[in-house]
Amino acid sequence: MMNNNQEKRREGGVATPLQQRRHTLPASEFRNLTSQDAISVFEIEREAFVSVSGVCPLTLDEVLNFLGQCPELSLGWFEEGQLVAFIIGSGWDKERLSQKAMTQHVPDTPTVHIHVLSVHRHCRQQGKGSILLWRYLQYLRCMPGLRRALLICEDFLVPFYRKAGFKEKGPSEISVSNMQFQEMEYALGGQAYARRNSGC
Repeated sequence: MMNNNQEKRREGGVATPLQQRRHTLPASEFRNLTSQDAISVFEIEREAFVSVSGVCPLTLDEVLNFLGQCPELSLGWFEEGQLVAFIIGSGWDKERLSQKAMTQHVPDTPTVHIHVLSVHRHCRQQGKGSILLWRYLQYLRCMPGLRRALLICEDFLVPFYRKAGFKEKGPSEISVSNMQFQEMEYALGGQAYARRNSGC
C-alpha cells in the first residue's frame, strides 16, 4: 500500500526509490548472470522445498541446464540487486508431463513446464509468490506460440494454483521420493493484462 506522497510522485511521473529497487527480469536478461547467481537460485530452491517436503526438485546441474538452454522461460524477482524469488520453466511437447519432463527441455513447443516457484525464506508470507506467478503467466502470454503452462504440485498447493487460474488435470504419473502430485494446467490464450502491483 502506497502512502499519499508515493502516489503523488507516481502520478507526477517520477519513480519512487522503492520502484527503482524492485523488479522482475527474465533469466535471459539477468545482468551478469554467473555461476554464483545460479547457485543462489539453487540455494533458495533447496531451502524452500527441503524445509517443506524434504525433497529438492532440481539439482544444481539441472538449474544450470535450464537457465542455459531456455533462460527466456525463467523469471527472477530482484530487490536491491539481490535475487529473492524466481520461477524456472522449460519447453514440453506432450499432453501430460512425464518423468522425462523433469530433466528435459523441448524447444519450439506450445507448452511450458513450470518446474519451480521459490521465494527466499526472508521474503515469504508477503504475497511475492502469487505476484511473481501472475507476472510470469502474463510474460508467457506475450511469447508467440505458447498456449499453456503445466506444473505438478502436492495436494496442499492445489488451492494456491487454482486461485491463480490453473485447472486440475488429475494425478500425475511423476513421483519424487515416493511423493505423489497433482498435475495442473493454465491456458495462455488471450492478451496480457495490465501490470499487477506495478510498484513492486
